[in-house]
Order: sequence, then C-alpha cells, then structure tokens
Amino acid sequence: MSTALNGKVAFIHGGSRGIGAATARRLAKDGAKVAIGYAASAIAAEALVEEIKAGGGEAIAVKADATDAAALTQAIDGVAERFGRLDILVNSAGVLHMGPLDQFSLEDFDRTVAVNVRSVFVASQAAAKHMREGGRIINIGSTNAQRMPFAGGAAYAMSKSALVGLVKGLARDLGPRGITVNNVAPGPVDTDMNPESGEFGGALHDLMAIRRHGKVEEIAGMVAYLAGPEAAFVTGADLLIDGGFAA
Repeated sequence: MSTALNGKVAFIHGGSRGIGAATARRLAKDGAKVAIGYAASAIAAEALVEEIKAGGGEAIAVKADATDAAALTQAIDGVAERFGRLDILVNSAGVLHMGPLDQFSLEDFDRTVAVNVRSVFVASQAAAKHMREGGRIINIGSTNAQRMPFAGGAAYAMSKSALVGLVKGLARDLGPRGITVNNVAPGPVDTDMNPESGEFGGALHDLMAIRRHGKVEEIAGMVAYLAGPEAAFVTGADLLIDGGFAA
C-alpha cells in the first residue's frame, strides 16, 4: 500500500460502483480513510467497505442522495464529524439520459442538471467548510464537454460542460485557502453504464486514437494524482483521459 494519502479523509460521492468504486479502492490503497456515498446501492457500498477493510484500509458507507441537497450536506458534515476532518471530495455521481431534442423530457433534463451539476455544487460547498490547506475537490466530468460527435447527447454534454466553468470559478474562490478544484474528464470507460461489449462500443472506438474503452483503474489513477501532494499546483483544470476521443 502507498502512503501518499496517509492521515487523509476522502468522501466519494457516488462511490458504490464504476469509476467511483475504483476511486475508493485506490484512495484507500494510498492510505486515505474513505467514506463511500451512495443513493440506492447499499449492498454494493457495504460490500466495497468490506473489501477495503479486508485489504487493510478503513472505509464506511454513507447514504447520500444526489438530488437531496440537505441529505447530501448532512452526509458530508457527518463524515467530517466522525473522522475529525475532510481532505478530499470526489464528485462521481452522475446520470446519462440520451434522446433527440423533440423527444427529450423536461423531467430527464431536470434530473441531468440536478445530479450532474447541482449536486456537485452542493457537495463542494458542504465539503469546503471542513477543508484545510491542501484540500482537494475532484469532479468526474466527461470528454463530451469537449466533443459530442453524435445526436441525442445535448443535455449530457451541457451538464459536463457546466463543470468546466464551475471548477474555474471554484478554483479562484478556494485557491487562497490552498484548496484545489479540478475535473477529470474520461472518455468511454468500461462500466455498467457504458460497457465495452455494448452495442455502441465499436462505433466509439472508431472515434478514438486508442481504440478501446478505458479501465476504471486508469481513471482512478488520475484522481489519485490530483488528490496527492504532487498535484498541489494543479487547479481549475479539465484533464482529459479519453484515449484521444477529443483529439
């Protein structure tokens, strides 16, 4: 196990599966105490906690609905109170609703904004209250903020583009306190939301320089870098890790 994050406490919002779960594993491996925020996947979150503990790490599962600002804030406050500090926030919760403009419901649009944008702001606002110098806020964005090469993804691309502006502004707000704010922007990653074996896998690979899906561990590695001491001078950035999807 690495010691890069020894003594640190991390809250992974949307940490029970996919990129969030891989990030929880990696930060715990690097020495952080990890709180895994989940909305509905309690069984998966608790299983991940046990896995991390079995590997010698420390983790807890915390229910935190991305669409409930009060509950999300309370969950973050509770983690900071339990561990006596909060050093790292990873905003990994997200939804993907696709559809042409004339068929896209306002309900799906509002949910996209609520989860992909509003909850990131709410969580960042709550976490920043507890952070000291050296704090880290890291969002899971998307290469689709830079390139949306097919129809039906307008709302999703808009939501991820919003995070680019958000981190630039928050980097200015929190920089004087020594807190960095960044996006990690993956391309296609092999998760249950977008499996490499799915019907769109081949078409996505045709758009890429490296013709495969990314691995969740690769995304977690970039998050771990931003969470660690070597990234103290990186803030306000939107860092692509997309196999050349946006090249």
